[in-house]
Formats: sequence, C-alpha cells, structure tokens
Amino acid sequence: MDGKRSLGVTEEQLRSLAVRVAGEREVINGLRLERQEKSLEKGHLRQAILDRFRCDLEQQQQGEGDWDDQRQELRRVELQRQLDSIGEVNLTALEEFQVLEERLTFLVAQQNDLIASVADLETTIQRINSTTCRRFRDAFEQINGRFQQVFPRLFAGGRAELHLTDEGNLLETGVEIIAQPPGKRLQELGLLSGGEKALTAIALVFATFMVRPSPFCLLDEVDAPLDDANTDRYNDLIQELAKKSQFIIITHNKRTMGTGDALYGITMEEQGVSKVVSVRINDFR
Repeated sequence: MDGKRSLGVTEEQLRSLAVRVAGEREVINGLRLERQEKSLEKGHLRQAILDRFRCDLEQQQQGEGDWDDQRQELRRVELQRQLDSIGEVNLTALEEFQVLEERLTFLVAQQNDLIASVADLETTIQRINSTTCRRFRDAFEQINGRFQQVFPRLFAGGRAELHLTDEGNLLETGVEIIAQPPGKRLQELGLLSGGEKALTAIALVFATFMVRPSPFCLLDEVDAPLDDANTDRYNDLIQELAKKSQFIIITHNKRTMGTGDALYGITMEEQGVSKVVSVRINDFR
C-alpha cells in the first residue's frame, strides 16, 4: 500500500512538472517569436535610416567613444544627402541649355517686335483719331453753317442749328437737330409735324451736299409730304444745286416733274406688259 501511494504521488508530481514545462516552453516560444519580430523591425529601421541618411546605426554604436569620427561621419552623411538631393548628372544639359537659350532669344525678339508694333499702332490710332476729330469738327461747323442758311429758305423763315451731344468726345458724340419753323418756338426735331420733319431733313441733306458735293444725287419721294408752297421752294433749291450736280428724282408730284429736263416713266399699254417712256421737257418749253 505504501509503495502504491508513493508511486501515485510521484506520478502526480510528474504531471505537474510536465504542465509547468509546457507552459515554460510556450513562454520561450513566444519570446523567440517576439525576438524575431523585433530583429526584423530593427533591420527595417536600420535599412531605412541607411537609405535616407546614409548612416549605419551599428557602426555608430561601435564607434560611440570616438566623437571626432562620429562628427566626420555625420558630415559625410549630410554631404551625401545633399548630393542625393541634386540627382543624377544630366550629360546633355549643355546642349539642352543652348537650345533653350536660342529659343528664348527668338521669343524675346518676337516679343520686342510685337511691343514695337503695338506702340506703332497706338501712335497711328492716336494720329488717326486726332485727324478724324479735326476733320469732323471742320465738317460739322461747315454743315451747321449751311444748314442754318438752307433751313429758312425752305421754310420761308425760322431758324435751325445742329448741336453735339458730347463736345468732349467727338469720336462718339451724337448730333442733335434743333429747329424753329416760322411761328413756332425752338424745339427738338421729334416734336415737329411730319411735313416739318421732312423739310428739315431735306435742309440737312442739302446742307451736307453743299459742303461735300457729288456728281449726282438720287432723291426718292422726298417731296411726298410737302405742300405746294414748300414744294416750290424745294424745287428752287434743286434748280440751284443742279448747276453743279445731276439730280435723279423719283416723284409723283407734278410741280417737281415740271422742273426736270427729262421724264422717265413706266406705262402698261398692254395688260401685263410694262414699257419705259421718256420725255424731254425742254423740247416742249
């Protein structure tokens, strides 16, 4: 009995020791695995520092006692880092620089030409604007003077004149017509009757024609809104201007027809067939 009891105790102790040994083995295996992981991490860190800073930590640790060597190594590492930041040497840099320099010289020359051309254009535009303003002012004053003479002849009295809407900007100014027919007050053109507007427009056209005459003048139904008295004054003025220019007048007014040298009309002797008829008025005078 005593031997069996002693054997059981021994077996129990063995089992307890086996459990402890298994636990210790697990701890040892975990430590080994952790050591391998730390070793791999250390290797990665060492390689990263070596790639980035050109510095080997193990060599630095081995030479910790030599401060001069460490300072030289740090200086070497810094210089190496600066060289790495510069990059690889471009062996064709000189040729590329020459090509770019030639291109830059060409573009600068083109730019200078453009700047000079723009300056010339601006000078030309200013000269044209100055000439245009001067000629416009001269023409305006002459036409305004003639208009003030022609208007009372066509209206048998009254007065009229032209005004600039913007005296300070002759390139963009407008022209305003101020008219005063006989027996009425001075007012804008828009306030006149239809016949007065037509006669005022005729006065302005004839005033312009007197300042800048042309070989011929075409008038289309200009006398349509005029009464007999205004038509006669209109025809008298045409007869005066016709001494220097030829007038072609489209009209249905018998008084105007009677002042012409020749008449041209369209007749239809047969249905659907038009025919041009001409008459020399001077042959019947």
